[in-house]
Amino acid sequence: MPVMRSLATLAFDCRRSAFFTNELDSALKIVARGDMAPSQMRGAWAGEIGQTQFLASNYMKYAVDYDHNGHRDLIRSVPDVLASTANYLKAYGWRPGQPWGPGTANYKALRGWNKADVYVQTISAMAEKMAGR
Repeated sequence: MPVMRSLATLAFDCRRSAFFTNELDSALKIVARGDMAPSQMRGAWAGEIGQTQFLASNYMKYAVDYDHNGHRDLIRSVPDVLASTANYLKAYGWRPGQPWGPGTANYKALRGWNKADVYVQTISAMAEKMAGR
């Protein structure tokens, strides 16, 4: 789904107009920086960008050019995606090597990504399974 179209629609026809106007402004800044062309900005219905679904404002704050090609690319560059996601979680208090279950700092960091308890519980359960627990 084209991110610019989604954000423009939500900015001008939504109960959260101020929020999405800020996201549209951030998306335009991403284009102005040369990180992506509008045609490359594809994502979810609410304008999230890339493999881990960054809001444009979070892209501006936390995206990392880990592959050092001059662009922060959360669509095609796995190194940029993983480093940016780690950077975001670190900013929200992620503690490496610590548990991520309810009541922990890492659980709180995951809630910074998505405030829905079902989302955080699902991510925690998947992480437990991947860790072999």
